[in-house]
Amino acid sequence: MNTALSALQSALQDFVLHGVGSIEKHVRGTERVPVGTRLAIYVNAYRTRLMEALQSNFPVLARFMGTDEFQVLARCYIEQHEPTQRSVRWYGDQLARYLAVDARYREAPVLADLATWEWAMTEAFDAADAPTLKSGDLAQRAPEEWADLRLVAHPSMRRVDLVWNAPQIWKAFQEGVAAPKPECRSHPECWLLWRQELQIFFRALGPLEALALQMLCAGKNFGELCEGLSVQLGQKQAPFEAASLLRSWVEAGLLTASSPTSDNTPRLLA
Repeated sequence: MNTALSALQSALQDFVLHGVGSIEKHVRGTERVPVGTRLAIYVNAYRTRLMEALQSNFPVLARFMGTDEFQVLARCYIEQHEPTQRSVRWYGDQLARYLAVDARYREAPVLADLATWEWAMTEAFDAADAPTLKSGDLAQRAPEEWADLRLVAHPSMRRVDLVWNAPQIWKAFQEGVAAPKPECRSHPECWLLWRQELQIFFRALGPLEALALQMLCAGKNFGELCEGLSVQLGQKQAPFEAASLLRSWVEAGLLTASSPTSDNTPRLLA
């Protein structure tokens, strides 16, 4: 790249991002549109685009907070968090954490949970595609192979632990009905999200299924999964519960037959 052009681009970027730099001397102004006005167009356009991205990525949070308050939040967040991805689709990945720790918003922790929920939906929707495991794939396995069987979660699967009733608030806004009042539970509730085709599904997880999915995602084989469940259920009941969970995961499209290897050859890992 031309050195002079690169330096000019860097100067403009420094001005747009931080309000510093030497770009003014490279801009020609007129009596009608002085240099400061010309540069302000770029600065304002940059921040406006990021505000639009946050509103698009967190639509229910924006409606829950109200337009004015959300714009205040967006401006504060933009000042402290520059985009790190090429696409603004991924702008806002730190918003939940920002809401949780910033003095202005940490006294309303439901906001952080709601942002966590909406971002998990974004990740699930944009996750990579993969062929889902079918019951027939499992039927082909010999009984002696089951103990060493390793299953792979679909790339869209996301788990979030929430203290507040953010999913119920989100659902109410989506359906256009009155949203419930924010409620805090005594213990975090585990939620599972995933995508089928272009539709996002979600449901709450019980402690046993949450534990089983945690083991699956940690790379445990089916035998190890049964062993982990046996601590809760006993040696006799654990295999039946593991098989029941496996069937429900397959029916929901939560598992994939694709390996995480580079060739992406569809197969059931064992």
